[in-house]
Amino acid sequence: MSDKELRKKSDKQSVDQFIHQVRTMPKQGGGESGGQGRLIFALDATASREATWDQACHLQSELFMATKDLGGLAIQLCYYRGFREFKATGFVSETGQLLNLMNGVSCLGGRTQISRVLAHARKETRAKTVKAVVFIGDFCEEPVDELCHIAGELGMLRTPVFMFHEGADAHAKAVFQQVSKLSGGAYAPFDRNSPQVLKDLMAAVAVYASGGAKALQDYSNRSSSEVKRLTQQLR
Repeated sequence: MSDKELRKKSDKQSVDQFIHQVRTMPKQGGGESGGQGRLIFALDATASREATWDQACHLQSELFMATKDLGGLAIQLCYYRGFREFKATGFVSETGQLLNLMNGVSCLGGRTQISRVLAHARKETRAKTVKAVVFIGDFCEEPVDELCHIAGELGMLRTPVFMFHEGADAHAKAVFQQVSKLSGGAYAPFDRNSPQVLKDLMAAVAVYASGGAKALQDYSNRSSSEVKRLTQQLR
């Protein structure tokens, strides 16, 4: 089997496992019957993330398109970069608005600030329910215990964190898996050279945030042939 075939097989397994995790999560109140859900879209905007930031800009419309028949989403862009710079925008409900916000950001070198992302999500969901948090990053340079503590609080608040991990850093993988588990979310690796994987993952969480577990099942039934094949294996 060629390297390309092995990578494709690995990509499918990653999406397969992720969708299985999401489908087996407890149902959320309210979203199951439709209505606009709130989702925080958080990204690492340090220097190493520039290529994937551009990729996410191209794919961000999937968050809205996947939920247009479910009442849609209100999405807040959240990112960190440079020397302790952390930003969170208002919630937007149109792809053009989110794209404009993302296009206004340039990546800057700096250390990770995942704890600030999680603390911000905790604050937001205490004020008004946030159905899900999507985080895209590659490394973790922070104390693990603090991250896990806040992740556990988000789990108690029923705000799952979906950790999308670019690359193969072993430490980041272990931390991201703990954060997702404690918050009630899910972990999934991806390769920037396989944008379809990130596209599918983003769409799956968007549907879950907008309509819950049942909506995700309905979405997979009418989605791409790849997603259909994956979900059929879970039955």
